[in-house]
Amino acid sequence: MEKIKILVVDDESRMRKLVRDFLVREDYEVLEAGDGEAALDIFYQEKNIALIILDVMMPKMNGWEVCREIRETSKVPIIMLTAKGDEEDELTGFELGVDEYISKPFSPKILVARVGAILRRSGKAPEEGKLLSIGGIVIDQTAHTVTVDGRQIELSFKEFELLTYFMENEGIALSREKILNHVWNYDYFGDARTIDTHVKKLRAKIGEKGDYIKTIWGMGYKFEAEENGSDK
Repeated sequence: MEKIKILVVDDESRMRKLVRDFLVREDYEVLEAGDGEAALDIFYQEKNIALIILDVMMPKMNGWEVCREIRETSKVPIIMLTAKGDEEDELTGFELGVDEYISKPFSPKILVARVGAILRRSGKAPEEGKLLSIGGIVIDQTAHTVTVDGRQIELSFKEFELLTYFMENEGIALSREKILNHVWNYDYFGDARTIDTHVKKLRAKIGEKGDYIKTIWGMGYKFEAEENGSDK
């Protein structure tokens, strides 16, 4: 089977090596570029790149310019890396169609987890990645079914997407804004409290497993499959 190709773009060779080493362990094929122009050259030469990890601050062409040009012809998933924690930068990224935004320094393991989650959502992950199983909850993304301790439950489309996003990001605190961006696909302009309503319904439908969805007060939610649970 042909390996999934990921393009890593960063002007720091040490950072590229760190990211590459973790991705190679997961059996991805990694291509590297040290500046924006080289990134575009590789992108146009390699027609089957599945995902791009793109630094913002680079010589010749910065990450925003590269992203903008790629988005003119392609919807390939893009993860932006930046040393800044500026909300304006994050908003700029989402406006350009960035799929994920991670500030440096970051955990390479978390980055790899995000890569896997994005590839599964985009349908570019290997077929075995279509099955998610955590703490007695099993999601079959191909059949679009959910079972809890072997019992199939009925979820609405958004409830299914929400549970999938939580499980793909187990142990990661997710803000309401991030949840809206990913589950409602960036184009939802309603009240973020719609998430709270969906979470309430989702918890009720999955029964005692609803305790896996922890509330992070003032921020959002985190999915943790601990049998003992905690106060919601």
